[in-house]
Amino acid sequence: EILALIQTGKTRKIPIILAVESYWAGLLAWFKSSMVAEGTIAEKDLDLYKIAETPTQIVDAVQEFYKDRSLVPSLKEQEIMSDL
Repeated sequence: EILALIQTGKTRKIPIILAVESYWAGLLAWFKSSMVAEGTIAEKDLDLYKIAETPTQIVDAVQEFYKDRSLVPSLKEQEIMSDL
C-alpha cells in the first residue's frame, strides 16, 4: 500500500526496506515480469524500496535515506498527506 501511495504522490517518500531478499524474491520477480512488463508500474518505481540482509544494513539504509531529509514532513508534504 505504501508503495502505491508514494508512487502516485499521495504521501511523502519514506524508506521502504525489504528485509532478506530471499523472502521477497517471488514478489520482486512478479513486479518485474508482470507489473513493469504490463506497464502497471514504471521501471523507476522499483527504486522506491531497498533490500537489506542484516539489521545493520537496515539501519544504514534508513540513515542514508534521511541524510539530506528531515524526519518531519515539510509543509508541502503535510499538505499532500492531508489530502488523503
